[in-house]
Amino acid sequence: MAEQGAQEQSKMTLTAAQKQLLMRRKELDYWQKHGARIRRRNVLTGLTIGAFVLSMFSYTIFSVKQEKIMDEIDDEARISIIRGPRTGANS
Repeated sequence: MAEQGAQEQSKMTLTAAQKQLLMRRKELDYWQKHGARIRRRNVLTGLTIGAFVLSMFSYTIFSVKQEKIMDEIDDEARISIIRGPRTGANS
């Protein structure tokens, strides 16, 4: 029992530097054990975000091209309205 009390006393009297060293060792152990899994998740997240950005960019470019085609169709419609209906008399 006295030995247990002495061990507890020695644990409680750790200096700030010793506490910091213990925390650093725990963090290092954690990263060594879980680093690959976290890296894999980060890569997957990065690829997902990249794919989303690329698809949004592609969709935007596609939409702009469609608007250009729609403008051409609108111009053709405007011209046909100005010319009037095509009948046998005015064609």
